Amino acid sequence: MFSNIFTLLRLIFILAKNRAFFFKREDLTPAKARRLAFSLQEMGPTFVKLGQVISTRSDLIGQEAANILGELQDRVPPFASRIAHKILEEQLGKPASELFAYFDDNVAASASIAQVHFAKLKNGDDVAVKILRPGIEKDFLRDVELFYWLSDIAEWLYPKLKRFRLQEIGETFEETVRFELDLRFEAGAAVELRQNLSGDSGFYVPKVYWEYTSQKVLTTERIYGIQISDVAAIKAAGHDTLKLVNQAAISFFKQVFRDGFFHADMHPGNMFVLANGDIAVVDFGIMGRIDYKSRIYLAKILHGFLTEDYYNLAKVHFEAGFVPPHKSVENFALALMALSKPILGRNLSEISVARLLGQLFSTAETFEMQAQPHLLLLQKNMMLTEGVGRMLAPEVNMWQVVEPLIGDWAKKNFGIKAKIKENAEDGLSLIATLPSIIRKTEAALSRISEGGVKLHSETLATMRQQRMRSKDQLLWFGLGMFFAWSASELMR
Repeated sequence: MFSNIFTLLRLIFILAKNRAFFFKREDLTPAKARRLAFSLQEMGPTFVKLGQVISTRSDLIGQEAANILGELQDRVPPFASRIAHKILEEQLGKPASELFAYFDDNVAASASIAQVHFAKLKNGDDVAVKILRPGIEKDFLRDVELFYWLSDIAEWLYPKLKRFRLQEIGETFEETVRFELDLRFEAGAAVELRQNLSGDSGFYVPKVYWEYTSQKVLTTERIYGIQISDVAAIKAAGHDTLKLVNQAAISFFKQVFRDGFFHADMHPGNMFVLANGDIAVVDFGIMGRIDYKSRIYLAKILHGFLTEDYYNLAKVHFEAGFVPPHKSVENFALALMALSKPILGRNLSEISVARLLGQLFSTAETFEMQAQPHLLLLQKNMMLTEGVGRMLAPEVNMWQVVEPLIGDWAKKNFGIKAKIKENAEDGLSLIATLPSIIRKTEAALSRISEGGVKLHSETLATMRQQRMRSKDQLLWFGLGMFFAWSASELMR
């Protein structure tokens, strides 16, 4: 507790010194948001990471402030190479001289959680070795506990802050950090993304070397390419920037809609253009997953906005349970029109669908919309991808490329086949619970017949007959759902 109090006083001092205090969203002007970003950097790596998480909540802090916090750079001074060597030997069981043909002691990149060194394996492969920062687990988890403590105090002092769902932000922050603190999880994410995109052209995910990977060490194929933000070098190398925008847009669509698993931190520092024109991506610490029903919801949202069908767009939110039923569908449709018209009325190259979704989430207070953390992460990544697209080809909007792909996907997934598949999957889930239900029913009947409650013998006989008929009905229901599911799979 004393440690928390001391840290709190330090944070207050930094915020006061930088004049970065705000008590409601209207007070968080762009100028104050920049001072807040500067304060978070001064507070240390944990708070930089927290600022990046908060930047996904444009519904809470506003779009401009979210954009500013989203630009926070996770850069800290590197730790000594002798410490890196010590961690390598502890984690992989051998010194770097035996593991690698060459290990570069110079640091290629350094962030709050880990730093990267380049090396060469004995077989000649060039690799990037990511090493977790020593003591980082203890520091981060201590600061997470501090955030929870501060959240409780803030909500106690200002009950209105409960609608900001500070605990949920803390949970998202903790989940993100815990995932990043075990590099085996990042390795697994890289492998899954690589497998998903293995049959696609134009987008490349580096190979993971599992025999040189552990909880604190991740070894991947080294990427040689031009950082995607260096547009002049990309053009000088003869690459077509319009083609690159198309590749990024198509890959975004496939990751989100086809696979439901996407790279959630595609800022320019993590993207490179290879000599063959492919886009390569690195750093898989922050990944997003979106289930089938949420993909349907997202496709309907985009389709509703682009076709300006605001009433059906509003109904989608009510059907998904994101807006409580006591609210007016008509009023919500009017609000959607009001927030989208100024954006969709612009030239197509100026339209930001990510900004549109951000404003949609900002209606939460008026219509009691429930925030969807996985969609907020997706919205942040959409902003990053849009930014890369505008950097490469300012005159083009990536949604021109994605819109027909989403349209085709929607046709295949909104129809009868999709309903059969969805109902069959729900039915199969129910079938999985049937044995347990039957066992519990039999046990209850057994207890009743053994004297817990006295029933007439004819009553017991009738109940047994009904139980047998119920088993038959459940069996036929299960078989019917299985055949429905099989039919939907054959229709694919």
